[in-house]
Amino acid sequence: MNLIKLPLSLLCLLISASSYAGAPAADRYSRRCQGYATHNRSLPASAALLWGTRRTWEDSQQRTDERHSVLVSVDIASPRLVDGEVKSLQLEKGRLVASPRASARVVGSVLQGASSDGKPVVVALCGVEPVPADPDMAWYRVEAWNPVTQQWVNPCVTTDRVPDPRALAVSGVWDSSGACLQVPGKITLACENSAIAQCIRWGYKPWASLHGQSLADLHQACTRMVRADYCGNGRSHTHPDIVIDAYDRLGVLSLAAEASARQGFGRASFEAAWAPDGATCLSSTRDGRALEKVLRECPGRFRPGASVDLGHGDVCTVQRADMSPGPALLVNRSYGPATITVVAPPGQ
Repeated sequence: MNLIKLPLSLLCLLISASSYAGAPAADRYSRRCQGYATHNRSLPASAALLWGTRRTWEDSQQRTDERHSVLVSVDIASPRLVDGEVKSLQLEKGRLVASPRASARVVGSVLQGASSDGKPVVVALCGVEPVPADPDMAWYRVEAWNPVTQQWVNPCVTTDRVPDPRALAVSGVWDSSGACLQVPGKITLACENSAIAQCIRWGYKPWASLHGQSLADLHQACTRMVRADYCGNGRSHTHPDIVIDAYDRLGVLSLAAEASARQGFGRASFEAAWAPDGATCLSSTRDGRALEKVLRECPGRFRPGASVDLGHGDVCTVQRADMSPGPALLVNRSYGPATITVVAPPGQ
């Protein structure tokens, strides 16, 4: 059963001396990986986060656009500090390995990163935790240098459920619209509570394939679905404690049986079908707003029209103007608030 509860809460740049005024670089680096500063506290989030990171180094998270992030990419081709035997890092599926000698340590490396507004940020790899059930993946403990407090902190947003979030190394860089771009030498460190990482935990590993088909597009479509990003513009339309039931054409996730009264759900209603760039059609919104408001948010993208039956009793009432809903990769239904969460595969 794939009942998914969305959480409460995912360019190589030269750094000028003024960007990190204060502690010299050598001193900053020596202080990395010694425990997070108390400044990194649990912060509420009104929607699923694309990167799972803090939106700003300040404390005014709620007043900051959800499409902002203190860390959206890291450069693994040109590390700032590595073990003497390491020239660069490479991403192999979901794991970072040293180059040219793969057995060298990656923990302790300092990498150049960038925020959503292009500002440089220094990132340290502080630990690695292999995933027993999947040798192609690893969780990383990361810290970033906070230029406001002059401290190393975990850049990931913490929650009551995940008080010390880790990160996955994922190929590609997501921009503020939610689109994934392949940039040579750059990757994303997707925090544990991010949409990017959640979709990997649910089976959509962008480096993998199933039945001869790459899962990369399914993963990208999933990041749109998790955040209810109907317009494909990076804006979410979800809120805490919403439960969804999702399924796809390849069978990574299968349609769940109707939830019982004992589980605390009413009947699920069809919400939307999804492609990598957003919804292909929809009939309801997850946060309860009128469909007309979504249509006004992205004028010309959708058109009301004749109902389209996708099967399984799922019927579209609003369709994309530029494509048929038939090729949708993912489909989801929505339930009301409840307490059931998806269970990740063992070891993840």
